[in-house]
Parts: sequence; C-alpha cells; structure tokens
Amino acid sequence: MKNKQILNLVIAGFCLAVAMVLPLLTGNVPTIGNMLCPMHIPVLLCGFLCGWQWGLAVGLIAPILRSFIFGMPPLYPNALGMMFELAVYGLVAGLMYQKLAKKPVNVYITLIAAMICGRIVWGIARFAMFGLVGTEFSFKAFLSGAVLTAWPGIILHILIIPPIVIAVEKAFKGKELS
Repeated sequence: MKNKQILNLVIAGFCLAVAMVLPLLTGNVPTIGNMLCPMHIPVLLCGFLCGWQWGLAVGLIAPILRSFIFGMPPLYPNALGMMFELAVYGLVAGLMYQKLAKKPVNVYITLIAAMICGRIVWGIARFAMFGLVGTEFSFKAFLSGAVLTAWPGIILHILIIPPIVIAVEKAFKGKELS
C-alpha cells in the first residue's frame, strides 16, 4: 500500500513537471497552445495512471502554477478556466478507468468522456467568470474555444494518450497502478 502511494506521488509529480514544460514546445505561443492543448496530456495521463485523486490535484495545480511561474497561461480568465477543466479531466479519467474493464476500447471511451466533461466544465467556468465582470460568453465562443480551435489537440490526445496508457497497462500486466 505504501509503495503504491509513493509510486503515485512520483508519477503525479512527474506529470505536474511535464505539464509545466510541455507547453514550452509550442514556444508559449497562445494560438498554438490553444490548438494543441499540451498541458492537458500529462493531466489526463495522471488520472489514468494514478487515479482520480491525483489527476484532480494535478489538474487543479498545473495551470495556476504555470501561470505564476511562466506567466502563461494568463491567470484570468485562461488559467482559472483551465484549472476547472483539467481538474475534471483528471477526475473523470481516473474514475472511469478505475471502474471500467481494462480493455483498449475503454481507454478511448474514458478519454473521450473526460475531454467532453472537461470542456463542458471549462465552458461553465468561463460563463461564470465572464458573467461576474459583466462580459458575455456566448455559445459561439464556447464552441470556438472548446472544439473549433482545439480540434488539433483533441486529435493529438486521441492518438497519443491511449497507446501510452495501454503500454503502461501491459507493462504492469493488468495490475492497477491507482
């Protein structure tokens, strides 16, 4: 039990570190970052590999910490909105992966469900934040930010996250990490 907790702590710490540096590959260019969503990858992986508690924690911490350290994403509204979105990514990925049979198809189902739930929560958070300052956040703005701009990242996540999770699952021969 203690070894499992230590392993989860190490993996979650690694995922948080990757969430800090992976966006540097996009040159901290917001347009490219919004398209590829690099910070989402380690948070989703953390949920899959360590469980919902760790995925939730890394999702909550990563955008705010990155905003304070690198100034990107800007704290308001981006990092705050992402904080809710990524927390839900880690939460849903961890919960669903824990509950569903460890079959490759369920990794894809879990990933897609986590991305949908996270993006809905992102939209709700943005709507609430914009409403507090008297700015409109329309359904068109939601679709643009959650889907139209981010579709390359959505495809990227579907292409790379499941093979990583499946490979780790295979390496541990079906034993749960979380």
